[in-house]
Order: sequence, then C-alpha cells, then structure tokens
Amino acid sequence: MMSLLPSLLFLLLMTMAAADPLRPGFYSETCPPAEFIVRDVMRKAMIREPRSVASVMRFQFHDCFVNGCDASLLLDDTPNMLGEKLALSNINSLRSFEVVDEVKEALEKACPGIVSCADIIIMAARDAVALTGGPDWVVRLGRKDSLTASQEDSNNIMPSPRANASSLIDLFSQFNLSVKDLVALSGSHSIGEARCFSIMFRLYNQSGSGKPDPAIEPGFREKLDKLCPLCGDENVTGDLDATPRLFDNQYFRDLVAGRGFLNSDQTLFTFPQTREYVKLFSNDQNEFFNAFVEGMLKMGDLQSGQPGEVRTNCRVVNSRAVDVLLES
Repeated sequence: MMSLLPSLLFLLLMTMAAADPLRPGFYSETCPPAEFIVRDVMRKAMIREPRSVASVMRFQFHDCFVNGCDASLLLDDTPNMLGEKLALSNINSLRSFEVVDEVKEALEKACPGIVSCADIIIMAARDAVALTGGPDWVVRLGRKDSLTASQEDSNNIMPSPRANASSLIDLFSQFNLSVKDLVALSGSHSIGEARCFSIMFRLYNQSGSGKPDPAIEPGFREKLDKLCPLCGDENVTGDLDATPRLFDNQYFRDLVAGRGFLNSDQTLFTFPQTREYVKLFSNDQNEFFNAFVEGMLKMGDLQSGQPGEVRTNCRVVNSRAVDVLLES
C-alpha cells in the first residue's frame, strides 16, 4: 500500500465541503420508499445467504477510500478501463455484487433514474449492521455515481490483510479519520468470513521467521492450522470472530484473547496506540456501537467532487455519459 498523492488527498478533502451537501431524507420526495426497498432486499439476501450482508457492508470502505463514495467499485472492466473489482485488495475477496444489482433493479422499478448506486452502498452497509443486531442510524444521502474507476488508485490506497496498526493509522489519518475511528470501523469484522489465503503467512512464516505469529493464542492457532493447513486450499474461509452472524463486540473480546483472524485485526491489540480502544470496546458494546456509527458517517462523507450521474445499472456508466466523455 502506497501513500496517497498529496494532490489527490487535497482534492478529496476539499470537495467534502465543496460538493453538494449530503442530507438525511434526500429521497423523501423523489423516491419515498427508497430506504425501505434497500432494507427489504438486504433482509431477503441475508435469509438466502447470511454471509452476503457482511460482504455488502464492506463495499463502503472499499468504495469510499478510493476517490470518495461514488460507486466506482461497482463498475465492471471495459476495453478502455480497468475497474476496481480486480484490484489487489478486492480480487477473490469482495463478493455479493449481485445483491446490489437486486437492490438497484427494485429501485429502478419503483423510481426510475432517481437513486444512485453510491447511495445504495451507504444504505446497504447501514442495513447490514442493523439486520445482524448492530446499531441503526440515519444516513446522509445525495451522492452521484462516478463515470469511471481506477484499479491503480485502489491498488495504491487499499491496505493488505498483512497491514500493521501503524500503517493503518497513517492511512486513516489521510482521510481525517482518527485512531478511534480506525479501531471502531475495524469492528465491521464482527460479521463475516475471510479466506485462508489472508492468514497463511501468520500461521507459517510471520515476518519471514518461518514461525507462526506469537500473538495468536495457542489453542486458536491449532484451530487455524486445521482450517488452513500448509499447501491446503487457500480459498477455504474462516469466521472473523466467534459470532460471525451477529454484529456485537465479540470481535474485540477475541482480539484481547489473541484470537483475531487477520493480522490487520490482531495488530490493533498488540499496538499501544490502538490497544486502549480495543479494550474499551471489548468491555462496552454501546461505546463501540456509537463510535462505529460516527466512523461510518465520517467515511460516508468522503467525496471526490468529480462529475457524476445516477446510473441505471450499477455495473456500467449510462450511455449518455459515455458519449459525453468521447466528445470531450
């Protein structure tokens, strides 16, 4: 993961204030049932496959950190554009894009051309948390969808599962997100699963030592060794915490006990600057919930200020937008 270019960071932060203001109830007149429709589709997706809502929730982080919350993440590759779905942190990792397709299809039937894909990501992330027992909150809406995407920008910005707390603090600070925000937002791993691929180095060659990460609790390491044996199938998935279908503070309790699945999770307890927040959230679920909501709202405010549209299909830009680009 490379540092953001100063000019890109400056543009992103400046346009947070300069872009059209986001506000609650943005669709109250143009598409009153919008938020109900999103939650209804998310609820059905969770019944069909419980893991799917956790997968959709992660879209907000992977979208907003790369040139703002503009649904660039959802664009498929074209002959002239390498999108973000196959970026290093996303390929074979992000999934359940079809759930967003289902949300968009339902919204287009009810209110054609009104609700942006970027706002769908924000609403769906909130609903994923609420539907699995976590907090519910009022989201600010009114985003536009990007006209392009950048695999290169995603590769340069998004962190690896191997990231340590120090590098994560530096990354989040570039978006005006605090250490507390970092730890709280990492609590998104309260639900869902991750692949063995992401932890093989922790189990067998931490920091090139040829040994496992000493921070892993021995009993938990034995469990992970069985789940993810050397030379085994690295696409096998494991739970990110002990209650992977329930959004709660068990994730932080697991970190305190040395039972974090990813290196980028466990490092939050081993690193002094983040440890106190891990301990706080492990002891006080309401404190975690409040901090998580604050972090999600702050992350959701990131905007690029670039021209946008409301896509009719979240995977492709509208044909009119393509024509405009070709003429310019």
